[in-house]
Amino acid sequence: SNKDGKVIAFSSDVPPAGAGKRSLQMTATLGENTGGHLYTRLPREVDKAYARFYVKFAADAAYIHHFVTLGGYNPPTAWPQGGAGERPRGDDRFTVGIEPYGNYGRYAAPGAWNFYTYWHEMKGSADGKYWGNSLTPAQPTLVPRDRWQCVEVMLQCNSAPDKSDGELALWLDGKPVIHIGPGARRSRWTGMGFSLVEQGGEPFEGFRWRTNDQLKINFLWLLHYVTELAGRQNHVAKPNPINRVWFDDIVVGTEYVGPIQN
Repeated sequence: SNKDGKVIAFSSDVPPAGAGKRSLQMTATLGENTGGHLYTRLPREVDKAYARFYVKFAADAAYIHHFVTLGGYNPPTAWPQGGAGERPRGDDRFTVGIEPYGNYGRYAAPGAWNFYTYWHEMKGSADGKYWGNSLTPAQPTLVPRDRWQCVEVMLQCNSAPDKSDGELALWLDGKPVIHIGPGARRSRWTGMGFSLVEQGGEPFEGFRWRTNDQLKINFLWLLHYVTELAGRQNHVAKPNPINRVWFDDIVVGTEYVGPIQN
């Protein structure tokens, strides 16, 4: 329920460079709800997409469970689908979450940026299920509190069902942070995922996001999902009960967007 705008509301807090006067505020209140979300099906399906958004976490932001997601469903749907703990078939879906993660409390809340990914060649977890593989840069990049940040992700599908030439990249405030493609040097790949490495490691095989060309990028999901489990996983006994985040200046395109230019 969004009664009285308790979960989703407009706010006068906007990025300094933004042209608008209002942003979108999402509030999660533990014990009452798990936050809010807005899902949109893209006007057309594409093989390569850039999604740029500005985001601001509250000064007292806690650890979260899941965040903004870009991906594809076949067939496309007007609502987000499930699939947590399940490996995609290859012709049905792939998803990329652009998320803060706490690394079991090693990083200050809300955490460091990572990709939380589902695709048919992901690795399985020790419990026999397939939880999203976490893909991280060689050096962790902490998510700032109480400051607007420009976040942009690039997702490129493999060019043919038998090719492993898909890619994934992230920019923060216009600076490249991570680019994962064929040959990128990575750590050992497990059901937890992998990190890029600056020296040594193994060459990444590349993303074969799909086994059918009919599966394309076709949705963006603004998600602010906060649970008590996120706190427990990061060894927080009493997590902050109210967590707010703000979004603004959201663009999805087929070319690099970049930060707003004054």
